[in-house]
Amino acid sequence: MRQGCDSERCGRVRWAEAASRIGYAVMVMVALIALVSAPVVLMPNVAIAQDDVMADGDTDDSGGGESALMYYAKALGLVFGPAFLLLSFLFVSILVMCLLQVRRAVVMPEALRSEFEARLDAKEYQQAYELVKEDDSYFGRVMAAGMAKIQSGYPVAVESMRDAAGEQVMALEHKISYISLVGAIAPMLGLLGTVSGMVGSFQVIAQSATAPKPSELATGISQALVTTLIGIALAIPAIAAFSLLKNWLQTLSTDVDTESLRLMGRFQSVGKK
Repeated sequence: MRQGCDSERCGRVRWAEAASRIGYAVMVMVALIALVSAPVVLMPNVAIAQDDVMADGDTDDSGGGESALMYYAKALGLVFGPAFLLLSFLFVSILVMCLLQVRRAVVMPEALRSEFEARLDAKEYQQAYELVKEDDSYFGRVMAAGMAKIQSGYPVAVESMRDAAGEQVMALEHKISYISLVGAIAPMLGLLGTVSGMVGSFQVIAQSATAPKPSELATGISQALVTTLIGIALAIPAIAAFSLLKNWLQTLSTDVDTESLRLMGRFQSVGKK
């Protein structure tokens, strides 16, 4: 019966790990596609208007089109272009780091859990404690905290485990929160570009003695619209990634708590009179 239960548990772990890997892959693909190809998809080609029309009515057939990337680069300018590029690189870097750390194989290694349980079954408690003490995983730190206090009684050990779990969750949430920060900064940076572009356009109108040409206003308006678009396009995957990672962390934390309490349940009689 015990072997069947272990097999069933291992099956659930394998399914959960497979689902996590698929989710991570999908998230990375969505983020990269949104950051790299969204401008091209949203604006595949931008036509450059002609300021002057020839007197005989002929038009220029040499292809006055401009690629979307060049249009975006010119609209963003030397201030907002590097700022959004840096923010994008930071987002991808932090996302990859979080995806590598918020995984079941890292939070609760199956090999460590199995060996620790085997040590407990063999009543090799000191060896079990040394095993988890030398491990830096979430599960290892929680179990090490409980085993260190087991001589003081089961309630004290459980309380110590909960404190250790809270510290581990806080540390992981602190790393994940940087993704949320990117999601908050990106639209604000886009709004700053919008205001800056509109101020530039109105400045052209104010300094012009006659009605300004549309091409003279296009620079500021383009900056206003493009910065808003890029800011929102960067914020959407960041907010989605933060929500998914936070939910996954809560799920993994619950699994660690459940498993740690199950393993420590054999010590419930310790400390009772």
